[in-house]
Amino acid sequence: MAQKPSIPKGTRDFNPEQVAKRNYIFNTIQGAFETFGFQPIETPSFENSDTLMGKYGDEGDRLIFKILNSGDYLSKADEEAYNEKDSNKLTSSISEKALRYDLTVPFARYVVQHQNEIEFPFKRYQIQPVWRADRPQKGRFREFYQCDADAVGSDSLWQEVEFIQLYDSVFSALKLDGVTIKINNRKILSGIAEVIGASDKLIDFTVALDKLDKIGEEKVKQEMLDKGIPQSGIDKLQPLFSIKGDFESQIRSLKTILSTSEEGKKGIEELAFIDNATSELGLKTAKLQLDVTLARGLNYYTGAIFEVSAPEGVKMGSIGGGGRYDDLTGIFGMPNMSGVGISFGLDRIYLVLEELGLFPETVSKSVEVLFINFGEKEALFSLKAIKALRAEGVNAELYPDKAKMKKQMTHANRRDIPFVVLVGEEEINSNKYALKDMEKGIQEKVSLEVLISTIKKKS
Repeated sequence: MAQKPSIPKGTRDFNPEQVAKRNYIFNTIQGAFETFGFQPIETPSFENSDTLMGKYGDEGDRLIFKILNSGDYLSKADEEAYNEKDSNKLTSSISEKALRYDLTVPFARYVVQHQNEIEFPFKRYQIQPVWRADRPQKGRFREFYQCDADAVGSDSLWQEVEFIQLYDSVFSALKLDGVTIKINNRKILSGIAEVIGASDKLIDFTVALDKLDKIGEEKVKQEMLDKGIPQSGIDKLQPLFSIKGDFESQIRSLKTILSTSEEGKKGIEELAFIDNATSELGLKTAKLQLDVTLARGLNYYTGAIFEVSAPEGVKMGSIGGGGRYDDLTGIFGMPNMSGVGISFGLDRIYLVLEELGLFPETVSKSVEVLFINFGEKEALFSLKAIKALRAEGVNAELYPDKAKMKKQMTHANRRDIPFVVLVGEEEINSNKYALKDMEKGIQEKVSLEVLISTIKKKS
């Protein structure tokens, strides 16, 4: 019995309509990246294991797909590890390469390796797939695309201002109104931890604070107590729990809370600068919101932290995020390379556009006109017209076989092709084409010029 075909868990096939919709998002993002001066790079789908391992923490290392060495890999295996069945030790001797886990570490490697060819500041974008040996579940895949943009080699806050404009530009182009760009600053979180006497517990403090929306104020306070943060410190936090209102009023509240922290005050200055510049420039569809509980990627980001949420009423996690980091390339021996970067969550953006019906009808349009095949002579006459249509940017094709008329018309219907052209002896003699509008059911004989202009008008 033949084996039933399947694909690995956590991977997906995409049909022509899905690919067209994904390409619509890719092209929109790519167009914005290039308008904003970002340059494309690509890195290999797999890297040397030592480039990736140890860069994502223990959890991340476990999720990296390792590639077996080619040839007789067991002959070079660590014998002791093999006999002891020590998989960690054995892996390093039989696998020297691994699939990339994200685009950030390969980018850091790229910057260090090509530092003498790169003109800094360097603005790069990268749209490529990544792989994670994760447990597949709804919305989480083992293979997925990342769309990243980073600016390295400058600590100017104008970069953050530009990234907010970039987010707004993309979501505006996708007609996705009501997106919220949340912003915070690592220095503010460090300042709050300092003020409440919990600098040594910054991660515990922010992990608890990050849950405020989900579990509420009392449970957050309890979690902080459980982590050893003193009650006196938690009492000082009270104004933080009630920070509300617009950007400026939240900044005023933070100035009061962080009056004794130099680090915190620096974070406030940075946020105020970004807010003032953004207010002056304006946003088309997105809104900028200060969120002091935002703490994503804390052991990675050193300044601004971004997270983008879908419009209200759409149940979806973040559809983008990023932030400022001060030492991207330090892991490869090139210290003090400051940068800021953002990413777009392609799969989630796709689901949001689908839910809100925001994909243009024309996005999955493939063939606009099908020529019916009545025989060799007619096919050749048709192909001359098809060549002219294609030269005008119209997607046109000839049905390849001289099949029954009904079969060819059914084929056009099933593929939602809007126009069909019939060419017989009469049409060849008069140099005309019988053009049928499949939606209206109207058929008329037209010249090649009218044929082209009619189809172009509708497309």
